[in-house]
Amino acid sequence: MKYTKATNYALHTIAYMIKNNKDDKFSLQILADNFNISATYLSKILTELVKADLIQSTPGVKGGYVLRKRVEEISFMDVIKATEGTGALFSCELHDDESGCQIFKVMKEAENVMKRYLQNKKIYEIVQYM
Repeated sequence: MKYTKATNYALHTIAYMIKNNKDDKFSLQILADNFNISATYLSKILTELVKADLIQSTPGVKGGYVLRKRVEEISFMDVIKATEGTGALFSCELHDDESGCQIFKVMKEAENVMKRYLQNKKIYEIVQYM
């Protein structure tokens, strides 16, 4: 399984915002420069984080992005859902009824274990090591 680059940048952006949170707004350009990516690309990622209610956007000259949730509430899974969606990672292409497929059952169970782990793992727990 592989997550997209957007998820990678989203996780790093949230971690950066948590680590440097001083009640100031983070400008798009400062965030983009920090990760050495285009502001246009990062803007699309930030839009997904806004839609997921993880960050808030304020337009204008003094605008920018701020965390919307308390840092203790933001999990890895919250960010992953914002960028990747909530669809299953595995689907059985050989059976019409996935409930009868033993391979699907194993894959679904593994996916559920991973999702629970990522939901319980909070990003603020690791920012001190960054």
